[in-house]
Amino acid sequence: MTYGQSRIGGDLLVESLAAVGTGVAFGVPGQHALGTFDALRRSGLRYVGNRTELCAAYAADGYARRSGFPGVVLVSTGPGALGTLPALQESAAASVPVVVIASQIPQAGLGKHQGYLHELSDQRAAARGIVKDAQLVRNHGSIAGAVVQAWEEALTPPHGPVWLEIPQDILLQPTDLPPVEALNFEPGDRSARSELIGQAARRLNEARQPAIIAGGGVVRAGAEAALLELAERVRAPTVTTFGANAAFPRNHPLAMQSWLEDQYTTEFLEEADVLVVVGSGLGELTSNYHTLRPRGAIIHIDASQDKLGANHPSLSIHADAEAALVDLAANVQRRQPDGVAERRVADLLTRIRARLHDQHLEHEEGLLTAVRNAIDSVQLADIPSYWDMTMLAYWAWSSWDGKRSGAMQSAQGSGGLGYAYPAAVGAAAGGDGPVLAVSGDGGAAYGLAELATARQHELDVTWLIVDDGGYGILREYMVDAFGEAYATELTRPDFVQLAQSFGIPAVASSPSTLEADLAAALSAAGPSVVVLETEIRMFEPTHRRESSAS
Repeated sequence: MTYGQSRIGGDLLVESLAAVGTGVAFGVPGQHALGTFDALRRSGLRYVGNRTELCAAYAADGYARRSGFPGVVLVSTGPGALGTLPALQESAAASVPVVVIASQIPQAGLGKHQGYLHELSDQRAAARGIVKDAQLVRNHGSIAGAVVQAWEEALTPPHGPVWLEIPQDILLQPTDLPPVEALNFEPGDRSARSELIGQAARRLNEARQPAIIAGGGVVRAGAEAALLELAERVRAPTVTTFGANAAFPRNHPLAMQSWLEDQYTTEFLEEADVLVVVGSGLGELTSNYHTLRPRGAIIHIDASQDKLGANHPSLSIHADAEAALVDLAANVQRRQPDGVAERRVADLLTRIRARLHDQHLEHEEGLLTAVRNAIDSVQLADIPSYWDMTMLAYWAWSSWDGKRSGAMQSAQGSGGLGYAYPAAVGAAAGGDGPVLAVSGDGGAAYGLAELATARQHELDVTWLIVDDGGYGILREYMVDAFGEAYATELTRPDFVQLAQSFGIPAVASSPSTLEADLAAALSAAGPSVVVLETEIRMFEPTHRRESSAS
């Protein structure tokens, strides 16, 4: 059937996306989704075509983290839709608003097992365990409302991914409905109950030695100012999780920074008589692999009901981080500084620095310093950086000197490989100026096809690939556990020549030239690649308890 220039269901979808303020849509076309992509051709909506559905969903995640608005993914049925799921797991774990719009087989065939190409018994069921909500659109009149509902759900705390399905016939059928214009949406409020805030304030007022763990929810909520106000009012040492880099000023006298894998930090937090955990589930990484055993009372603030009290009994406050912190800061008594908390923090950081010095990790620290200096040489404000699950990122989690909250992002929410480059591609599509991606050679293999995306759309992404010959962190884990590694060594391409084959400038760097090479790449418009062949060691905690070593 030829549809010509008549408006179809796909136009209603694309008009609705534009009406809620979509800036960029990412995706990969497919047979059942052609109605959507034909409508895109006639619209003014910007589209960035990725090379795999996994990378499209990672790109939408990266766009959302930079912009604060939902990232949109347009994919086809079956394999296309399922290909987004690993990325959606990351978005769900990190509370990132993403909206996936997948096609479906024609309505007449739903549930009848008639052998349509890409057909699944229940496509939405595959996504339901990951996304916040999954809906099926059954007629043209429901499209705009479904998009509004998806936006509201994605942006209601806790933010997260939402799934929308539209059958092929609905996308292709002509429509006489008028064009969709402005659509209003109102994300749900997540305010704290006043009686719980009152009880939390009383506990903090009575505390002799409070402390705060600030998680990624602080960044998502824009609660940095409220966090600083609370910490200063009660003189509480504050540590930021790996997902909350720079949410609390790193050089503040109360800043414990992000050394959560250090046993000194674990012990410091255990000594708090009141521990405020805000915007974090207090999960594996935050709790130093579940070795954290707080001895005092816990006040747990999180927008996700499921995370509250999941690991430790607490006074649980189901609320958006900013709303709760503003209310809590307004209800606690302001303490006069006596220097005690500041001296304890300074002593903690001194001991951590001494431990690192004793391990002779100058090479690793020097690499991070080179990356930091290269970024600083380009502009004063922090450029966005996206980090894969690679050894240098494990270092950056704890020691990256972030200048702006939210500027550093990584895949530590769910820990999947291949995040950094496609997420950086998405971030570059959503803003001006350079974006940095950092991957190991193992993780880089997942996103090599996105070099074509970056070139085609002239995206300003610099990709630092740290090539250590394999899965470096898994190699280290296996050697530690079993005495030797297996299945961790990889055959790799010549990354420089591969990037150049896409028409992308690339350079082989070294530890001594990394800063200059990376600064030059970041300063040049368009995509670029810097390859660094080197091995990196991880730092060791000060000591391990017998229970965690067994």
